[in-house]
Amino acid sequence: MKPLRLSSLDPVRMPEWRWAPFLSHAINALIPLKPEPYPVAPEFLQREGKTGSKSQPIKVTTCTWACRTKKFRQVRAACVEAGSSASVLNFVINPYHTFDLPFFGADLVTLPSGHLLALDLQPAITSDERHTKQVWERLMPIFEQWRVRLPEGGPIPEEAKPYFSPGFIWTRLHLGSEGNQLIDEVIMPAFRDYLNLYLDLVEMAEEVSPQRAFKLLEGQKRYLSYRAKKDPARAMLARFHGHQWTESYIHNVLFDL
Repeated sequence: MKPLRLSSLDPVRMPEWRWAPFLSHAINALIPLKPEPYPVAPEFLQREGKTGSKSQPIKVTTCTWACRTKKFRQVRAACVEAGSSASVLNFVINPYHTFDLPFFGADLVTLPSGHLLALDLQPAITSDERHTKQVWERLMPIFEQWRVRLPEGGPIPEEAKPYFSPGFIWTRLHLGSEGNQLIDEVIMPAFRDYLNLYLDLVEMAEEVSPQRAFKLLEGQKRYLSYRAKKDPARAMLARFHGHQWTESYIHNVLFDL
């Protein structure tokens, strides 16, 4: 059978996927940066599976959209659609370490228990004011604008705190019309605002010295190593596609630095 997707830039087509408008907006916003395909092995471009019971199986589709640009080492979207079991968009922009930029991260997850939604410009070196000050000064007004309209998502582990900014949006929403309304009226515009700010920072970013680049690279490696070790989607993906595929996907695609 001919693969459904041959390139990491091929469109992601999953009927009923909750997060399609978010990925579509991000892709359109990246067009002026002339994105090129990012190398993704064929087995990770699109993977089909099943979950649920033998009597009532649920189709699972996992797709990876990815690109790179002049200043982005990797932009990638992990997209999962599993009917009533899960609908996921994990969208991360990894800048080249030669530019003093944070990561862009959006984790949009729908489970039977509700929506778990996270949005941030995540620092590579939290303790470095040169790396964080200009970002956080511009991020915090946007954060304050949207967070007041959302319930708190709950505490995050202490070990995770160095990998988030003060402008970290983290919320849990109920399924149904109220949650859908907040996604449309708060999460989507917040996503657009965070991404617009990030792309503005990218446009202004200039290459740093080799010494500075090395420090940023070390920070990026720590962040991505932590994310790979603690990826909360690991159990879900293993249930859908098996342990071996999942570990390879996490280490060789999602957090491949």
